[in-house]
Amino acid sequence: MSNKAKKIFLALTVIVPFIIYCVAYYIPIFRNAPFRLNDFVSVQYSWGVNDSLENHYNSVTGEYQYINSRDSMVRKKVLLNHDNIIYLHSKARELGLWNFPDTLGEKSPTSKQIPRYVIVFNYKEKSKRVVIYANFDGNPKLVGAAVGVRKAIEETINMAERRSGK
Repeated sequence: MSNKAKKIFLALTVIVPFIIYCVAYYIPIFRNAPFRLNDFVSVQYSWGVNDSLENHYNSVTGEYQYINSRDSMVRKKVLLNHDNIIYLHSKARELGLWNFPDTLGEKSPTSKQIPRYVIVFNYKEKSKRVVIYANFDGNPKLVGAAVGVRKAIEETINMAERRSGK
C-alpha cells in the first residue's frame, strides 16, 4: 500500500466513524439546548391527591402554600436564591428531567387517594412539564430519577423556608 492509500484508509476507518459518533452523540444535547441555566425563568411545583393540587410553590412570586400536619392551610412567601436555582437546574439536568415523558404513571379510576406531583421548569424559549403519579411502577431508573427530582425540589424549598425564618 502506498502512503496516500494508508492515509485514506485511516481516514475512512477511524476519523469518519468518530465524526459520525460525535454528531449522533451531540444532537440530543443541542436539541435540549434551550434548557440553559442562563435562560431559567422559574420552577413551579404542585402536589396533592385526586384532581386537587392544593399544595404548590411558584419561584417567581415566592408563593408557597401547603396543608400542614394539622390539616390547616399555610401560606408563606419563600424566595429561592441564586444558589438554589443553580442546584435545582443542575439536579434536573443530572437526573435527565428533560428526557422524561410528560406523564409518569396514570390516573387510577379505582383508587382516589393517589398522590400526584406536577413539576414545571420554565425557560425563556421552552418549558418542561412532568406529571408524576405516586403509583408509577415503570422503569426503576426512571422512577428513581423522578423521585430524585421531586425530593431535590422539596428539600430546596424547605431549606429556603428555614432560611427565611417565617
